[in-house]
This record gives sequence, structure tokens and C-alpha cells, in this order.
Amino acid sequence: MNYTGPKVKLSRKLGINLTVKAKKYSGRKPNPPGQHGANKRRAKQSDYGRQLLEKQRLRLQYNVSESQMSNYYKKATRTHGNPAENLVLFLETRLDAVVYRSGFARSMYAARQYVRHGHFLVNGKRLDIPSYTVKTADVVQLKEKSRSLECFQEAVRNSAAPAYLEVSKADFSTKLLYPPKREEVPIQCEVSLVVEYYSR
Repeated sequence: MNYTGPKVKLSRKLGINLTVKAKKYSGRKPNPPGQHGANKRRAKQSDYGRQLLEKQRLRLQYNVSESQMSNYYKKATRTHGNPAENLVLFLETRLDAVVYRSGFARSMYAARQYVRHGHFLVNGKRLDIPSYTVKTADVVQLKEKSRSLECFQEAVRNSAAPAYLEVSKADFSTKLLYPPKREEVPIQCEVSLVVEYYSR
């Protein structure tokens, strides 16, 4: 099941900003949540603990369930190449991830909701499946009726897409130019530890 709980508390726990609101609060409350978050002495983390933390970080940055994450790992190991690179590629080419990176949503959680509500077209066809894999040269576009909505207007105003996406703010469209490499993807995670976690 996808995470629907409080994002700020979870962001503080993981040490990353999952939403715009979490980023706003991180400066004032950089410590883990809880009454003794600022002063509590943290025990030295085991190898398993570090692997688990990185897995949770990656999973929640893409808002995927545990079973989805496990399936992506299995697919990554069956595909030719580096499993860590493949894992990031499969996650980053999800439709909701492309919508978010293109700047049409302010968080991955919002992007998933917008896709589910049918606001986006892929190559001219309405698609409401967040996990759909966007292929090279696919064009993702916001429906014309949805372009005047404030949530999209505000998101696009402050957007800056990575190099592997060609975004047109004029017609609210984006094209995947090529499969992104790990170093181009703006995530906070040691993906090699995630691979170690699942390969145990």
C-alpha cells in the first residue's frame, strides 16, 4: 500500500524532504521526530539498518509500495546491466515520476494523484496508471481542460526539469529524450545499499 500518512514527520525521520512543506519545516526542525529528537543519543547503525533506511528512502521518494519496490528490484536484476542503475531507471520512467520531474506537480505524491485523476495524456491518449513506463520519445501532456487549474499553474511557474526531459511550458507537455543515468536523477539515496538489502 502507498504511504498516506504525515509527510513532514516521515521526512524528518528519513532525513530527506519528501514534499515542499517538509522542506519548509526542515530548517526549523532538522532533528528526528519525537520528544527527545534533538538530544537523544543514536545507537550505531548496523549494516542491515543502513540498508533498510536507504531502501525506505528510495521507496518513499517514489511513493511505491513494498511489493512494487521488490518487483522493480527483481526486474532490475533480470535486465542486462548494473542492477542499481536499472532500478533507478525503472522508477524514474514511471508516469508519475515523469510528471513530477517535469514540474507539473509539486511532489511525487501530488503527481500520483493527478495521474490517477486522469489529468494527463501519453501520446495523445488519456492514461491514469501512475506505474505506466514512459518510453524514449513518448510525449506526456496535461489535458487542455486542466491547464487553467491553479495547482498546475503554480507548479509550472517554479519548475526546472532535468536534462533528460524536454519540457514545453507553453503547451504543458514533456518528452523523455533518453533513459536517464543514476547521476542525473535527483534522488537522495545510496542505491547500492538498496540492492544489498534485497539480495540478502
